[in-house]
Amino acid sequence: MKKKLKIADKLRSSGLRPTKQRIQIAKFLFERDKTFHFTVEDLDCLINKKNRNAKISLATFYNTVHAFKKAGHLKEILTNNSKSYFDTHTDSHHHFFDTKNNELIDIDSKSVELKSIPKAPKGKKIKDIDVVINIDNDSH
Repeated sequence: MKKKLKIADKLRSSGLRPTKQRIQIAKFLFERDKTFHFTVEDLDCLINKKNRNAKISLATFYNTVHAFKKAGHLKEILTNNSKSYFDTHTDSHHHFFDTKNNELIDIDSKSVELKSIPKAPKGKKIKDIDVVINIDNDSH
């Protein structure tokens, strides 16, 4: 009961009513031990395939995921293949992007050293720095 309440609170803090479908999405995302990287389409496939009775629309997935992102519960990562990936690990960190498998892999932010960062344009401030390093299979 306590977990269900936390999920409902997370939905409410994201500006969403805790409907059955949204609770199902939130449980899938946040009741796991490891960081989860996904696209909205992946999430749709995984949940609707796992539970054929779910019948959650793609629009509900998009709206829920973007509301979670806006509330700070998810982080969006843009890759060079023009896809938006989302990450349940929202602390500052970087990623490898496996271009063959379309997979994000976490990199501890302490292992990436930036020597200098340009000043933000006048009237702007740097909000965050995301480093995505594209990788491929080693052919050796």
